[in-house]
Amino acid sequence: MAAMYACYHGPKGIKQIASRVHAMTAILYEGLSKSGIKLSGDSFFDTLKFNIGKSRATEVRKEAEKQGINFRIYEDGQSLGVSFDETTTEADVLEVLQLVTGSSCDDAKFDQIKKDTEWRIPSNLERTSEFLTHEVFNRYHSETLMMRYIKKLESYDLSLTTSMIPLGSCTMKLNAAAELLPVTWPEFNQIHPFAPSNQFDGYKVLFNDLEEMIAEITGLDAVSLQPNSGAQGEFAGLLVIKAYLESKGEGHRNVCLIPNSAHGTNPASAAMAGMKVVVVKCDSNGNIDVKDLKIKANDYKDHLAALMVTYPSTHGVFETSIVEICEVMHAHGGQVYMDGANLNAQLGLCKPGEFGVDVSHLNLHKTFSIPHGGGGPGIGPIAVKKHLADFLPDHPLVEMGGENGVGAISEAPWGSASILPVSWMYMKMMGASGLKKATQVAILNANYIAKKLEPHYQVLFRGNEGLVAHECIIDLRPLKVSANIEVDDVAKRLIDYGFHAPTVSFPVAGTFMIEPTESECKAELDRFCNAMIQIRDEIRKIESGEWNKDNNVLKHAPHTYEDLLSNSWDRPYDRELGGFGASWLRENKFWPKVGRVDNAYGDRHLLCTCPSIEEYS
Repeated sequence: MAAMYACYHGPKGIKQIASRVHAMTAILYEGLSKSGIKLSGDSFFDTLKFNIGKSRATEVRKEAEKQGINFRIYEDGQSLGVSFDETTTEADVLEVLQLVTGSSCDDAKFDQIKKDTEWRIPSNLERTSEFLTHEVFNRYHSETLMMRYIKKLESYDLSLTTSMIPLGSCTMKLNAAAELLPVTWPEFNQIHPFAPSNQFDGYKVLFNDLEEMIAEITGLDAVSLQPNSGAQGEFAGLLVIKAYLESKGEGHRNVCLIPNSAHGTNPASAAMAGMKVVVVKCDSNGNIDVKDLKIKANDYKDHLAALMVTYPSTHGVFETSIVEICEVMHAHGGQVYMDGANLNAQLGLCKPGEFGVDVSHLNLHKTFSIPHGGGGPGIGPIAVKKHLADFLPDHPLVEMGGENGVGAISEAPWGSASILPVSWMYMKMMGASGLKKATQVAILNANYIAKKLEPHYQVLFRGNEGLVAHECIIDLRPLKVSANIEVDDVAKRLIDYGFHAPTVSFPVAGTFMIEPTESECKAELDRFCNAMIQIRDEIRKIESGEWNKDNNVLKHAPHTYEDLLSNSWDRPYDRELGGFGASWLRENKFWPKVGRVDNAYGDRHLLCTCPSIEEYS
């Protein structure tokens, strides 16, 4: 949104907007000065601070609120603040002026104030260098052009509008229009994070409902909506555990056990929280090695603080020993933190709180349908057991959280509050039975894919019953030996078939982690599986010697239309095979805009597209 704002207005428009904002502020400054109001300083951009005494400040604020205007009140209780933006009109300025001065201002008087207004930005602070010089900021200054530009960018994206996105551990499910609609309502998106509490009663209902539903879903007792991402939720959860241990006189406990299958954010969060990371092994089925856990818990029993566990595991199977794992930690004085990234496999079937989990974060941008990735902000609230509730994040400006809270995790009291209606709508519309069915279908879909691909690829991890959870890991490493095919080759070839690649090489190098979610129907699952099977058949031609190991359709994938239309075609396969490997592609073909790139080279040889230091100077 910020990028499109800059593209649409461009440097001239941005400067014009800023100049107008300052002009409105300067008019108010002039009017207040003429009325004898004491202002702080005579240079500013969009914000003024003025002292009118404690009783008058209270009186003005009360009257202003009746008229739908909020002033900032400073710590001294007698100074008020006001900020203007591009939506401010002259009528707004006049209304504020009359409120503060307590006297009317007719048109003639207001016109004179405007005439006497001076530019109040010091000349030495005015920008003289050019900005937003790139062509993209200087072309799209009409609604028609902007619409076409956005549509062009959209055509570059392989999104859910094209096909399923089978990213493992990311839960790329449908974000229904009915859920997203309330985010556009001014009742939600035009409320300031620090508006007086009596002005957002609707939000209070939303917050309370979400906290109650999250507590019920997780089997935990108290919730904080403040963390703004899953990683921030991890950090908040560990800080809460730390504060709890310190309150018991056990602040020396600083060891955090983390399985070697964990998300990369887990050890990073533990390090940020000041904890020492000790890795726990996993067994051949992808579960935490309970024997190794017991050894590590005993070795560090005097300093053990927490265990970070993902359930189901990052390997795509349910930790069958989860209850025992929690008991081991508690027996050695530690707390259990559960990464909620895979909660989509639990809703309505089980509750983390009943396993013995003490704190868990929930990815509202995964399990609870807020757009994920580039589509929207992450939100990762934490839910905790009763003994940790007193330490939930609080805020210096708003009464919330625990009495001994760990402080603010985000600048805003309830995080990205304006996006929370999405998850509220999702849970309310689905209901308890709907959420349970979603979980069941997600697990069913993953097992369907695993079974259908089993004759062609090895499924790396399974539970005791031979099943996976809501995602499965396909091992592509044997193809390196048999056909010189890397996991990246298969990922890039999938683009030719109109699919985003699954998660590549995580948590195991050389594998695909596939999560279909509950959003996909059997027909789409079959289409994805058929693409994977056809790619496997292509690889068999390499294995048999029919195709060259270094020069084949996978090694050149993905194929752009420019590749296929090129006058020179020196590849040992038909153009048609490169671009149209499956029948459905003739009806609905996604064309990648970029052909083959060397990932490893790009990762190691950074190319700066900014002007050089010499050019700047």
